Amino acid sequence: MNLARNDAANRIAGAPISWGVCEVPGWGHQLPPDRVLTEMREVGLAATEVGPDGFLPGDPSALARTLADHDLHAVGGFVPVVLHVPDHDPAPAVDRVLDGFAAAGAATLVLSADSGLTGYDTRPTLDDAGWRSLLANLDRLAALAARRGITAVLHPHVGTMVENPDDVHRVLDGSDIALCLDTGHLLIGGTDPAELTRQVPERIAHTHMKDVDSRYARRVQGGELTYTEAVREGMYRPLGSGDVDVATIVEHLEGRGYGGWYVLEQDTILRSDPSGEGPVADVRTSVEYLRGLFARLPSASD
Repeated sequence: MNLARNDAANRIAGAPISWGVCEVPGWGHQLPPDRVLTEMREVGLAATEVGPDGFLPGDPSALARTLADHDLHAVGGFVPVVLHVPDHDPAPAVDRVLDGFAAAGAATLVLSADSGLTGYDTRPTLDDAGWRSLLANLDRLAALAARRGITAVLHPHVGTMVENPDDVHRVLDGSDIALCLDTGHLLIGGTDPAELTRQVPERIAHTHMKDVDSRYARRVQGGELTYTEAVREGMYRPLGSGDVDVATIVEHLEGRGYGGWYVLEQDTILRSDPSGEGPVADVRTSVEYLRGLFARLPSASD
């Protein structure tokens, strides 16, 4: 049996954002949880992130039952938190999120350094005091999660306080928190995700797999399009059809013993209830592409 390849194939998870479900008000048409979770299982996903607050039940036991009813494991979830404001304590809100994660058996808290603004089209400039607060809060929240048996990771994300290469390296140098390697947000923010994977594989504990049409990414970087406009126009693509070097990223990660999840995230904005298959068609394409990459990895016996 090819243990290495089989193990990787069992670590593919989903995220509701691939079905257009997002925490940003007015993002687009929101599909119901039963459809999203059912379609995840239909394409063979083993687990899911829990999605934005209110998408799945907030009660920890109800969350665990909902996922079990769909034969899905809980990976954890994306949690935007204001970290840079000196007199704001994010710990109580994060602790409540951890209650649900622990009850559902989720092991990963995916933090983003929320700007405090609505959406991801603009962000304020962070001064030195803000950076000190942000970095201290990252380590404090990582310790809080660790006491619950949960790994906290920081998700560089367009429109947050950690977006571009300088921001990412400031986190790496000034905090001990692990990273969520989001291959799309890193590329749009100006960081080569394959190169980052090669440079600091020991800091990567979670992965969001996206592919990106770099033509749209350049228009976002140049201020020609907002992030939301670019998503609406199709900046994110199924794995293997964009400009992210997904194959090299997988090779680097698996070659250095990465044992975490590969969460498929193709950020999508739905204008209305989709006709036909809808978003699951692209998710299926990404699953098949990623499984194909895993099948070509060296086996444990090679």
